[in-house]
Amino acid sequence: MPPSFVDTHIHLEEVPDWPAAVDEAVQAGVTGLIAMGTDLSTSRGAIAMAEQHPAVWAAVGHHPMNQAPPDLPALRELTRHPRVVAIGEVGLDHSTDEHVGPHEAQEAWFRTLIALALDTRMPVCVHIRDSAADVLRVLSEQPGLTGVIHYWSLSADFARRFLDLGFHISFAGTVTRSSKEQVREVARLVPADRLLLETDAPWGTPRGRSGPMRPAWMIDTAQAVAEIRGLTLDQLAEIEKANVSSLFPRLSR
Repeated sequence: MPPSFVDTHIHLEEVPDWPAAVDEAVQAGVTGLIAMGTDLSTSRGAIAMAEQHPAVWAAVGHHPMNQAPPDLPALRELTRHPRVVAIGEVGLDHSTDEHVGPHEAQEAWFRTLIALALDTRMPVCVHIRDSAADVLRVLSEQPGLTGVIHYWSLSADFARRFLDLGFHISFAGTVTRSSKEQVREVARLVPADRLLLETDAPWGTPRGRSGPMRPAWMIDTAQAVAEIRGLTLDQLAEIEKANVSSLFPRLSR
C-alpha cells in the first residue's frame, strides 16, 4: 500500500468527472479530500459530494471574491452535517481582480465567518491574496481560533507570524518548482506539527504536469516536501495524518 495523504483543500465541483478523479486519487494514496465551499451553493455541493463518496469531506464557507454577503443562518445549519469538517474557504482578497468585493465588506464578512467557526468549534481554511498583513491583524484578534493558511506563497517572516498564532500552513503544487524558493524555504522550516498538504485543484498544477490539476497529483507535492525536509514519503504521511487528525477532528472519526 502506498503512503496515505489527505488533500486538505480542493474545489472538487470544478474537477471534471470528479468521482473518477477521486477514485484515481485514492489509488495514488490521496485517501481523503476536503471539498471547499466558496458560497452557499458550492457549500451545499461539497456536502452532496461528501455524501456520495467516502473519501470526500466538506467545508462550508464564503470566498472573499463574492459580491454579496454570506448567508450566515444557512451556513450555520450546514455545519450540523456530520461530513462538514471546517469553515472554508474564507479570507481576504485585495488583488485587482474585477470580481473582488470592497475591502471593508470583505473584512466584515470574514469576521462573521470567524465567529461562526468559533461558535461551532471548527477550524478555518484561509485565503490570502495581497492581504497578508490584514489577515494577520484580523486573526490576531481571535483567541481560540484554529485553522490553516491554504496555498502558502508568502515569506518565512509571515510564516513565523501565522505560526505564532497557532495556525497550520498548507503547501500546494508550487512547492515542486525550484523557482519558488520562498515557498520551499517555508516548507523546510515549518514545524512538523503544523504542516499540511493540498492541491487547490483544478489549479496549482505541479512541475512536470500539464493541464488542470488532478487530486492524484498531490503525491508530487508530497514527494517535493519530503525531499525538502529529508523525509521518506511514509514519514511525511504519518506527520500529515497526525496534523489532519488534530486540526480536523471530525475527519478522523
